[in-house]
Amino acid sequence: MTIHKDFQEKVKQYAELAVKVGVNVQEDQPLWISAPLGTEDFVRLVVKEAYLAGSRIVHVQWYDEEIMRMHYESAPHDVFHEYPSWLAAAHEWVVDLKGAFLQIEANDPDLLKGIDPDRIMNFEKASGDALNRFYEAIEKDEISWSIVAIPSQKWADKVFPEIPSSERVASLWERIFTSVRIDQPDPVSSWKSHIQTLTDKATQLNSLNLESLHYSAIGTDLSIELHEDHIWLTGASKTPQGTNFIANMPTEEVYTVPVKTGVNGTVTSTKPLAYNGNVIDGFTLTFVDGEIKEVSAEEGEEILRKLIDTDEGAAYLGELALVPHHSPISDSGVLFFNTLFDENASNHLAIGSSYPTCMKDGNILSDEEREEKGLNESVVHEDFMIGSATMNIDGVCRDGKKVAIFRNGNWAI
Repeated sequence: MTIHKDFQEKVKQYAELAVKVGVNVQEDQPLWISAPLGTEDFVRLVVKEAYLAGSRIVHVQWYDEEIMRMHYESAPHDVFHEYPSWLAAAHEWVVDLKGAFLQIEANDPDLLKGIDPDRIMNFEKASGDALNRFYEAIEKDEISWSIVAIPSQKWADKVFPEIPSSERVASLWERIFTSVRIDQPDPVSSWKSHIQTLTDKATQLNSLNLESLHYSAIGTDLSIELHEDHIWLTGASKTPQGTNFIANMPTEEVYTVPVKTGVNGTVTSTKPLAYNGNVIDGFTLTFVDGEIKEVSAEEGEEILRKLIDTDEGAAYLGELALVPHHSPISDSGVLFFNTLFDENASNHLAIGSSYPTCMKDGNILSDEEREEKGLNESVVHEDFMIGSATMNIDGVCRDGKKVAIFRNGNWAI
């Protein structure tokens, strides 16, 4: 009974953390929650915490993974070129009212395995186009938003196949609690301290005035140019109204934006990428003047190629993020098959759209000015992991000075 009560208290703390630290719901602010069936108990806790925090109204958009798969298997092919206008308008409602958006994940990493990749990519593009205004608000931090995750049986089965089935969900819960600092005496204070540590590292990187980075590791020899106005950021963000929020929980990264056409060389993934219900693994990308020119993968190559072909910007990078090999999630030794967690165990890159907030005055730049500064545009933004214990990263400053950024997978500055 004591164990049960302790578990319930941790779940309640997690819900409170998602509301007060993740999206940081404000008095009279609407909250939109997107969540799969199977998460009802946790979502109810989140809703209660949101109203206690003063939310004006909380709307929950439910979806069912089994029905989603049925749709991809059986719906007419032309349906995947469409996105419901009423649902796009609902997302814009959040933007118009300066609301908050919370995504709760519990997804099966293999949900859409075997589905025609064209169906997946066509819907990715259709939804990206329809939700352009919503995603732009996300990219510019115009609204507070966050992503958190709780276990499902199928996800836990994928992560812990070596232990008895009855123990897998509980094991995944404990790993999540640790990664989001629920195991600390005061999780909220622990998060404030953690964010300050990341902020100090971003400040240090910004002071270097870097012109480029060079990554080297097994299977990786990659150079990335940085614009003179680039800014290093952390997972802590702020809306124009001054509301602090944390977009990803957990977060261990310090990140910025590359020059779209300034990426050259080859990079090899070091962890599987769980993408739209498929797993892509063992892949290598070769860049020439920013564009992906060669692609190979041990698993999911067709899906990866379709992803890169989504639109013109999907063949370029939009983000680079630094995460030390010795970090809480990496040190756990757990492969989550979920980008929210795995990206925070490894240096990673993202193909697709860039965050204008990573550029000086990025939110007020015109489209032409964004292009001039090398900011990439795309309907996709997909992180993939490249870090390892063998990775070295060297920086070149604008005064010509060279500086070691990473050595053997960890910070050298």
